[in-house]
Amino acid sequence: MSITDSIQADMKAAARARDAQKLVTLRMLSASLHNAKIEKKESLNDEDVVRVLQREAKKRSEAAQAFDSGERSELAEKERTELTLIQKYLPAQLSKEQVALAVTEVLATMENPVFGTVMKKVMQKLTGQADGKLVSEVVKERLAPSP
Repeated sequence: MSITDSIQADMKAAARARDAQKLVTLRMLSASLHNAKIEKKESLNDEDVVRVLQREAKKRSEAAQAFDSGERSELAEKERTELTLIQKYLPAQLSKEQVALAVTEVLATMENPVFGTVMKKVMQKLTGQADGKLVSEVVKERLAPSP
């Protein structure tokens, strides 16, 4: 069952269970996927679906942080609940150690590593498996001159 099919099935189950919060979140995901499909002008493959879900998860994470800084804890909690639901459909994310291993492998293949090219190659290798912010942090650590 594809991710999209799983979202549709869970949306039906949430409607039957009258779980309003889950239903609203799943409808939002479905709408985002539909908009991405229209934008691409062809059906989405699993990689595209994961990219859309990651974008939505990032929005929820940033919104929760913004609500926390604005002392709006009830809205921050709502965003975190949506984030948890979205993450259920995403593939497991790699740990910092696993990302560091991938960065080391990429650096071993390069003669003159430059941040931009290393990031590009690592992100291609880890598509959908790691957050870009984490990859950037690890690459910066590895490229930093040691004292």
